[in-house]
Amino acid sequence: MRPFTASVVAGAFVAAASAGSAGAARAQPAQAPQAAQQCDWPAYRQFVERAVQADGRVIDRSTEVQQTTSEGQSYGMFFALVANDRATFERLLGWTRTNLSGNQFDTANLRLPAWQWGRKPDGSFGVLDPNSASDSDLWIAYDLFQAGRLWKEPAYTKLGYALATQIAKQEIADLPGLGPMLLPGPHGFRNGDVTRLNPSYLPLPLLRALAHEMPDGPWSKLAQNAATMIRVTAPRGYAPDWAAYQNGQFAVDPKNGDVGSYDAIRVYLWAGMTASRDPLARPWLDALGGMRQSVAQNGFPPEKVSTLNGAASGEGPLSYWGALAPYFKALNDEHGLGLARAHLEALTAPAVAGREPAYYDRVLGLFGGGFVDGRYRFDETGRLVPNWRSAC
Repeated sequence: MRPFTASVVAGAFVAAASAGSAGAARAQPAQAPQAAQQCDWPAYRQFVERAVQADGRVIDRSTEVQQTTSEGQSYGMFFALVANDRATFERLLGWTRTNLSGNQFDTANLRLPAWQWGRKPDGSFGVLDPNSASDSDLWIAYDLFQAGRLWKEPAYTKLGYALATQIAKQEIADLPGLGPMLLPGPHGFRNGDVTRLNPSYLPLPLLRALAHEMPDGPWSKLAQNAATMIRVTAPRGYAPDWAAYQNGQFAVDPKNGDVGSYDAIRVYLWAGMTASRDPLARPWLDALGGMRQSVAQNGFPPEKVSTLNGAASGEGPLSYWGALAPYFKALNDEHGLGLARAHLEALTAPAVAGREPAYYDRVLGLFGGGFVDGRYRFDETGRLVPNWRSAC
């Protein structure tokens, strides 16, 4: 394993990397370090204690295979940065490097992380799908750039640059009549003249930050194209989970149709967290007014909605309220924000009848709750501005 620098490869980081697969396979409950126990962000502290193993693996226990995804690792790294918890950040990064990238995750030799890891049919643990997920890759690159700046560690910055370079090479395609667009992953999303896309994979602050770090890259144009996709694919103000690009225009996804649900809810989250001074912030929010109307009329967000006709069904779970809290705040919707805050209290309340919040509830609750509580924000260049009240 090639080290970053001597300053980064501290004892905790080396231990996390060497523990790797063996520790992860045991799927033991997390053992939070003493520093995290003193953290003044209760929801984050509980996330580390209950969802993060001692070796830095984030577990989604709601799945049969007890999976870990690159998404979970990338989100965990972001929360650790917001919490000023460098020890946990390094554990998460070390596990990701060892298990999802096969120890090929340094500036000279970088493999995009596999998106899914967990229990195999034979009972062993390992990579279940080697394809990478571009949204998680974006988040990890962003986390590294911001960690390098905030913690004054150039090795993180260099690694972020190396990862972003591979994203641009492997996960961004030049679509005819449009230009650069983020593919969901390197493989399996282009079939003939149809390209499948995921609108929730493109948080505007991340694209702005990468454009700031790599001004010669595709990021600024990608942000413009993402805004166009959101506007065109949400004719009634609801974002779809998936979309397609065919014959020079955006279209309904041929596989999932026009449904907006668990993926799409993040589109509202990212829109709500975008700095108001960003020139795309207001148009992005204006394209997503359907969800606000639904909550105003019904008192809850729909679990699923048709983006073409607005037909809705079901009631969205706790994760939806986490995602919508910043959205309501950006819209100055005090009623919606009040409903979201009330639901988010369940994240830190004692478990009822032994039931724990699910993985998605926890992570979207951390994003939304942390934002509306003022623990972090993004500036117009996409830089993270944390409110470091103390070190976790």
